[in-house]
Amino acid sequence: MYLICFAHRIAISVLAPVIQREFGFDKLTMGFIFSAFVIAYAVGQIPGGWVGDQLGPRRALPGIVAVWSLFTVLTAQAFNAASFIAVRLLFGFSEGGTYPTATRAMQLWYPKRERGLVQGIAHAFSRFGGAIVPPLAIFIMKIWGWRAVFHVFGAFGICWSILFYAVYRNTPEENKWVNKAELAHIRGMDSNGTVHSGPGCAEKPKVPWRTLLTTPNLWYVVLSWVCWNYAIYFFLTWLPTYLVEYRHFHIQEMAIYASLPLLAGMVGNMIGGVLTDKVYVGTNNLKFARQVVAVPALLATAALMLPAALSRGQYTALVSLVAAQFFLECVQGPQWSLPMDIGGRHAGTVAGVMNGFGNMAGALSPILFGFLVQRGLWQVPFFMTATVLVIGAGIWAFLIDPLKSVTGAVGSVA
Repeated sequence: MYLICFAHRIAISVLAPVIQREFGFDKLTMGFIFSAFVIAYAVGQIPGGWVGDQLGPRRALPGIVAVWSLFTVLTAQAFNAASFIAVRLLFGFSEGGTYPTATRAMQLWYPKRERGLVQGIAHAFSRFGGAIVPPLAIFIMKIWGWRAVFHVFGAFGICWSILFYAVYRNTPEENKWVNKAELAHIRGMDSNGTVHSGPGCAEKPKVPWRTLLTTPNLWYVVLSWVCWNYAIYFFLTWLPTYLVEYRHFHIQEMAIYASLPLLAGMVGNMIGGVLTDKVYVGTNNLKFARQVVAVPALLATAALMLPAALSRGQYTALVSLVAAQFFLECVQGPQWSLPMDIGGRHAGTVAGVMNGFGNMAGALSPILFGFLVQRGLWQVPFFMTATVLVIGAGIWAFLIDPLKSVTGAVGSVA
């Protein structure tokens, strides 16, 4: 699902130079089209996460994916800027519940010591989906035109929805193929050999909104994700155009080179997830385990933004961006473990709040980038991003505490 999600999301970025030429869009208009998705995606996070907590992942995720896949197909029918923005708004809002609900699904199936790993693997496949899009989209476009890309990708999403509903169960207890040893690994076992009870997904927990929204720890988590999202949306929106127009790579070269940062990000996701779990198992210090990965990774990314902006060599800039996305993606495992660490039964809702506000910053990034580069200021956005990342590292180092519940009481799977 993560792979399909990012393939759908990245497709328009790869096709942007062709769409711009066909419809005569300037860079600021394209920035608004990019950001339309992100704005609606941010708005859809909290209601989407709440729905996932209420219905359970088995019922919620297939519906979410099927609807957003439909809007992926409808992107091919857009005929002017307004229609592109409208369909991207609908696409973004319908996708809003995806990651929060998936986070709840992971919490229901994985113990705390494996949460970084499972989040790292899932997000790694999202980047793999983004990495295969440039060559795949260019290949499909050359045969059938750019609209066919959205048709093909949308069909994959609908097929996934059917398969997921058929095979997935909300908890290990509901799956007849899970044996006692596997259940003991997931839930834990007491000294008498009795497997601990797990959470039931049939319950519809009432969200303690007042406690949730007035807890400082939640807003520290949100602010860290705001900084991360501001940085990542350059890679997810403007990178192909940047490589073609500023670094003067041919569009065929771009189809390969635009994939490299995403492939590096795939590796970074897995490494970051594995490291945070290894440190936690070795030290039993959850706060240190999350911070020791996130803080150095954010600072390394900030440092690499400078040669990406200042280097005169196109390949030096490309290598810097590949390394930057590698370190940036190392943060995903620790960051997405936080809603499971602090959210208890409301992990999906907490993830929705985090990702919703984070993506509002993500929505600002493509618009601001488009505004600046339209005036020839290609380097300024990189300096701004580096500054934001240093702030994010400071928030991680001094403010976030994954041991502090944000819902009043730690849930049974926290």
